[in-house]
Amino acid sequence: MKKSRTLILTVPLMIILFGFLLYEYVYVRIQEDVALIKEGEEIKTKTLEKYVALIAEKPELEKQLDALKEERKAEETKLVEGQTLSLVAASLQEMVKDTITRSGATITSERVQKPEDLDAFKVIGVSIDTVVPDTRSLSDILYAIETRTPYLTIKDLDIRIRNYRDPREQVVKIEVNALTSSR
Repeated sequence: MKKSRTLILTVPLMIILFGFLLYEYVYVRIQEDVALIKEGEEIKTKTLEKYVALIAEKPELEKQLDALKEERKAEETKLVEGQTLSLVAASLQEMVKDTITRSGATITSERVQKPEDLDAFKVIGVSIDTVVPDTRSLSDILYAIETRTPYLTIKDLDIRIRNYRDPREQVVKIEVNALTSSR
């Protein structure tokens, strides 16, 4: 009888202890795992919402990108273009020579100057010595150089009278610069 009484007390006590062990080592861990899974789901949901918001902004960003590309193309028309710096310098030299000879002046010498760095651009320069028939032609040359696209700037201008008795013809040394994109 004593054994059955002990048995009657120990069996429920063992069941209660087994229940606590199950609760502590199984149920609590499962709850922690479920909480971690829910936390991961929330993080993934927030990330997904951010992606959806970015995807929704895509058409507006594409419009802005297209506008910037158009603006860049418009700005690039103001630069002298060429595959290499030598070709850019030759192109600049031809532009200036064409402008000078169209006004009736004669070119006596021409030189390409060393390119200079200017942030994302290179400054290309040419120096041309010319004989201009009169002041009006010189004025036309200067106006044509300064107002054309791509933009050209006159860096240095040296004007001298060729014959003081007949001051029509002038010897002009002109240095012209232009910008090109760095390559």
